[in-house]
Parts: sequence; structure tokens; C-alpha cells
Amino acid sequence: EEVSQPVSFGGNVRALVKGGWGFVSFNAPDDLGEKVELAVRHAKLVGKGVTSFASVEPVVDALEEVAAKDCSFVPLAEKKRLVEEYTGVIMSTPKVETSVVGYRDRWRKVVFANSEGSHIEQSGSDLSLRLSAMARDGGDIQQAGLSVGSRGDYTRVEGLHAQAGETALRAVELLSAPRMKSGEYWVVLDPVLAGVFVHEAFGHLSEADFTYENERMREIMVLGRRFGGEHLNILDGAAVPGLRGSYRYDDEGVPAARTYLVKEGVLVGRLHSRETAARMGESTTGNARAVDYHYPPIVRMTNTFIEPQQVSFEEMIGEIKEGVYVKNWYGGTTSMEMFTFSAGEAYSIRNGRVAELLRPVVLTGNIFTTLQNVDAIGDDLQMNQGGGCGKGGQSPLPVSNGSPHIRIRHCLIGGA
Repeated sequence: EEVSQPVSFGGNVRALVKGGWGFVSFNAPDDLGEKVELAVRHAKLVGKGVTSFASVEPVVDALEEVAAKDCSFVPLAEKKRLVEEYTGVIMSTPKVETSVVGYRDRWRKVVFANSEGSHIEQSGSDLSLRLSAMARDGGDIQQAGLSVGSRGDYTRVEGLHAQAGETALRAVELLSAPRMKSGEYWVVLDPVLAGVFVHEAFGHLSEADFTYENERMREIMVLGRRFGGEHLNILDGAAVPGLRGSYRYDDEGVPAARTYLVKEGVLVGRLHSRETAARMGESTTGNARAVDYHYPPIVRMTNTFIEPQQVSFEEMIGEIKEGVYVKNWYGGTTSMEMFTFSAGEAYSIRNGRVAELLRPVVLTGNIFTTLQNVDAIGDDLQMNQGGGCGKGGQSPLPVSNGSPHIRIRHCLIGGA
């Protein structure tokens, strides 16, 4: 229904004076000196304190990333044809009334320079594909979806015709699926939903600008506090290669890192810009990011995941007499430490086996209580690259998240 191929060019200037920021964005580099002066004037108007900005060694570097079949070289007509094929597969399924297939890619080159001597050029592609099907039987409507993405590798979105058909069929099957009685259950999360859970419910709380600006969170997110068992390790890092949240330097010229947030169940780190690192007396992590040149960089996640352990999926469900296996995701909300997530798929677990498909369910709880109730972590880490992150009006920012299968005791389940 809609095809576009926009092109944009621009930049921004940030100035820091006595703790105050000035910011100017532009679509053309004409009179760049005047834009620098304007940013400085703005900073002087609000700067009334002391500048806190972590020291970083200047860097001069140039990096270009090109995938073997990079999406930036694939003709627009071929991308349109692929979307139409997936739409045809979905719409050929009886009882499916609506399909939404959205493909998005971009190539960008970012040049960063600062007054400390850094000059960094980074370029590369990013792409994402979202398939969804909506089935109807009278007044009953159910939906199912699939999301994938990559750092420009077009082959990751090719050949998904079978998955598109399975997605449509699952939406139809949900029309006759039974509902799960609300209550507390042993719940097993697949890698996709567990990754979304750790990103949304815990990752955002680990972004230091949120913690620094919120007194209650400063009291809760204290380094050294235990949040889970010794088997629980949560990390974030752009230095993990090959993922949508990967890069060499962030948008302040800080080298990418691999940061433990929780190690052996204990809070040991958080994500920083140069400013938050200085204000909190902690090390930089390379997590200052802007979605494009219209915005200043803020603290953002990159690739966030739970480290794998040694428990197999069969062992994990084998100990459950009655429970729920949840997969994929529809969405969710978080408010401080409370969360609500909608699972894309749900199945009964009965006497150690995955049983019938259920109507979609909602998981609700307190993130800190829930982390304490994670009693088994699988050996099958998978990274989900089909989503994007939003914060401070900047969306969608390329990220990835992942996990092995995890098992949670006493998880509150309700019908969607």
C-alpha cells in the first residue's frame, strides 16, 4: 500500500558550559561556525553549575560495514515483490481477513568530531521486517506475528514463506484455542519473550540517566544489591559483534563495551553516557545514542541479554506438573519496577510436556520479585533482532535482545 525511499542529510552541534547543554540541529552545513556559536550561547544560558563529563581518549578512525548481500544494493522493486509474496501467503489462509507486512531498511554514514580531537566515521545498513496476520470468526478476532532484522543482511528476510504461512495458521488456530485460568503458575519463557522481558523490565531501569534523575530508583538500583540467584547474569553491549545494536563507537565517541549489569545475581553495573558516568563516579560504557541527527544522544541499550547456563529445555519443563509455556510477544508496558507483557503464543505444560495451544496470556509482576523467582536458565541463547526501542521521543532505535529459555516460579498469568 505504501512504498517510499526518502533521503536525508544533516547534523547537530552540542555544547557543554558549566553543566548546561546547548543543542542545535540542521539540514545543511552552511554557516557551521554560526551554529556552533548558537549552541554555545544556549549552553551558557542554562549552565549554572559544574561540568561533569567523563574523560575519554581521543579517537581517529573510519569504519565501513557491508553485508555479503547488503540491503542497500537490493533494488526497491525486489523488496516490494518480497513483501507482496508474504502478503499473498498470509491472505491465502482461510479465515485470515487482514495482513500487515512492513519492511524497513536504511543506510547511514555518521561522522563524529569533538573539540578533544576525535574524528570518527561509521557507516552501515540496518533492516527489519514485521509480518502479522489477523483472523476472524464472527466477532472473535485473533492475531499472530513474526519479526526479524539484521545489520543489513538481506538474506535474513528472504525465504520466510513457510514462516509467513505458519504465522497465518496460528492466528486461525487461536480462534478455537481454550483460555488459561488466571492465577500463579510455573512459567517457561522462550528466548524471544525472555529477551523482551529483560530489555523492557530491567534494561531501562539500568540506564543511568533514569536512575540518576529518580531518587526512588537510586535507592533501589544500588550496586552490590542481590536481585537473583547465582545463575543469573544480565549483560548489555555494542561490542557483541554482528547484531543490530552493535557498533564500534557510540555517539559521543566512546568505544563500545560489554557491560555486566547483573553478575551471579548481584547488580554490578549500569549503562552510561559520559555525563552520567562522571556524575555517578562510574566508568563509561559506550551507551550514548541518538536515533538520528535531529536529537542529542541519550543513554540507550544496545544488545541486552541473559547469559546461558546448562539446563536443557526438556529438563526445564520436565519438573512442571501444571504450567504455561509462553513464546514471542505482542507488547507490554512498564511502570518503575512493575511490568505487564502480552505473549504472542501460549501453551499448557502438563506433567512435564508441552500440551495444547492456549489463547494469548498476559504476564504481570514486579521485576525484582520475578528475577528472584527465576529458578532455571537454559543452554540455548538466541538473539531477537526484530524490534526497535523507543525512549525520549527517539524511535525506533536498532537494538537486539535475547536469552535462553528461562523458568519462573509463581508468575501471575491472566487472559489477554
